[in-house]
Amino acid sequence: MSSRFRSIRNPKVYVAFVIAFLLVLFFYPMKLRFKYEYQRGRPWMYETLISPIDFPILKTEAELLDEVNEAAQHVLPVFRYDQGIARDQMKNLNRWMDSTRLDASWINAINQAVGHIYDRGVIPSLDLEMDYPTIVVLRDRSFTEVPYAEVYNEKTVPMFLRFALADLHSTDQVDSLISELSSQRLIQSNLIYDQKRTDQLHKEAVNYISPTKGICYIGQLIVTEGETVTPQIEQLLDSYKAEYEQSIGYSGERWVLWVGHSAILLIILFLLFIAMFYAEKDMFQNRNNVHFILLLFVLSFLATIFALERTIYTPYLIPYTVFALYLVSFYPAGFAFRIYSILILPLLILPAQGLELYVANLLSGAIGILCFRHFNGGWLQFLNATFAVLGLIVSYLSFRLIMEGSLDTVSYEIILFSVLNGFLIVAAYPVVYLFEKIFGFISDATLKELTNTNSKLLLELSRKAPGTFQHCLQVANLSEAAVRQIGGNVFLVRAGALYHDIGKINNPQCFIENQASNIQYHANLTPMESAKQIIRHVDDGMEIARKYKLPKEVTMFIQTHHAKTLTAYFYNTYCNQGGDPENKAAFMYHGELPKTREQVIVLMADAVEAASRSLKDYSLESISQLVEKIIGERLSDTQLLDANISIRDINTVKAIFIQQLSQIYHARISYPERK
Repeated sequence: MSSRFRSIRNPKVYVAFVIAFLLVLFFYPMKLRFKYEYQRGRPWMYETLISPIDFPILKTEAELLDEVNEAAQHVLPVFRYDQGIARDQMKNLNRWMDSTRLDASWINAINQAVGHIYDRGVIPSLDLEMDYPTIVVLRDRSFTEVPYAEVYNEKTVPMFLRFALADLHSTDQVDSLISELSSQRLIQSNLIYDQKRTDQLHKEAVNYISPTKGICYIGQLIVTEGETVTPQIEQLLDSYKAEYEQSIGYSGERWVLWVGHSAILLIILFLLFIAMFYAEKDMFQNRNNVHFILLLFVLSFLATIFALERTIYTPYLIPYTVFALYLVSFYPAGFAFRIYSILILPLLILPAQGLELYVANLLSGAIGILCFRHFNGGWLQFLNATFAVLGLIVSYLSFRLIMEGSLDTVSYEIILFSVLNGFLIVAAYPVVYLFEKIFGFISDATLKELTNTNSKLLLELSRKAPGTFQHCLQVANLSEAAVRQIGGNVFLVRAGALYHDIGKINNPQCFIENQASNIQYHANLTPMESAKQIIRHVDDGMEIARKYKLPKEVTMFIQTHHAKTLTAYFYNTYCNQGGDPENKAAFMYHGELPKTREQVIVLMADAVEAASRSLKDYSLESISQLVEKIIGERLSDTQLLDANISIRDINTVKAIFIQQLSQIYHARISYPERK
């Protein structure tokens, strides 16, 4: 039995699926699904539909919006009459008149005029006359509608005073007095705008709007077979659907709903299981893979349920694309897309506009996965999110053209929510680092940081073992080129290649690429002693990796880059000196056999690059023979027995190695000396 089938015999795998099933089922909205599918502008594909019940006809969103706007226009602003301001200002006015020693006729006339003004009310200088010819005044706990023309403001107060005092003195004296009153701010507004009560009146006016506009009675024709679904028919169907799901749906046996919805959940989970089963043979061996994907499934389902309980715009706000980015951070793009397309299936099943939402988010997620390799760091995340949002908007507009025949009914709220969706994608993506710690994964962002040659450990390698550092760079370039061709994690293979020989830091002179011309490290050592020193760099590398806390996925390259091969140079020397050929243990690396294609590629690239340095002829033929020989040896001595790589991929890797080495060691032009 293959390891793939053995891995699914672990009962803990199924326990995780059962827990996910029960958790989602607990929150699942148990309602009957409408049995008809229809679309405006398309023919009715079912039998003639006669209303089996009386149901209210729901107003469309546009009709409700028009009524709300109309109700808002009829809501009058509320002003609170402040008696204290009038009283205080009259006292200030009298003190001022006493100080100016006005005669009694002036004082009486001014008191009467200002008292009249305050009694009517002075409004702040607001431009309300055009939009609101009438206002509401709250005075003595009672609301009174007052024409705007009957209250005073900064413009009408001087006009009234001039008229009231015109018979007492000359016009110049009156204007001078009014100017003095204004400069002293002795007449102030005592009608205070009440925002809270105005909003309350607005809310009450909106609440009085009925969501329905009539009744469709039992026996009334809704739509005939083959008839085109017009906006009016669509309104009747929407109203019937709402009544069907709210009333008719719950009138039957409730256990039937549970069975139906449970079956849908099981189907989705089964699709997830199959996608994971055929992805990688060790997918189920690491239970964290199962737990992580099921967690995303639960989060996606709960997000959909949450969105449906809010407004019709909310599904466009949920950043489903970030689930695709989480997946592609840890898995190959093809696998991530397959899992993502299943994770968002609730969008296709639960909402009324399921197809539209599913296609929009499928496109957005696909764009996110496609762009992730290029735009996944720093400000480039905003660029990736921008492309994903454009996918949402383009899909939404396309459906509007299909369903409406024009863009006249485009909802700018949905466009706005789609734009906010992009910001939520950027804000939610850093959670990937939390997932990385919880599930023991390694993200591409972490791998990119590790491949920075200015990191502390790689700088130490370049300083203590410069030849090894150059060798690691060449192995990284060869490995990266091969992985790009056959598929795999580019960042992982590059990180593994850069760190595979990190153990040589402890004893760099033991390796020929670091030896100075006057040093012969192995001159006084026996072949067995030399082999021991060479083999030690794997154990030293593992120790250094633990010290610097390198991820397990990277340290595996240290253990597998020599697998269980022989240190051929010293083994052959030992045999040539009369040693026992059966004594291979002392000359054999005690690493692990490579399992992933990335580990296989680094093993082959390491051997090929090291051997290529001993070539004296860098012709295409000699390089081809070298690559064939080295990789053929690895195949013949079963070093690739556990590897997840095909013969076809190995042939492709060989071709890439030959091409890369030919370009590295191409012929140089000999510059002539100037005579």
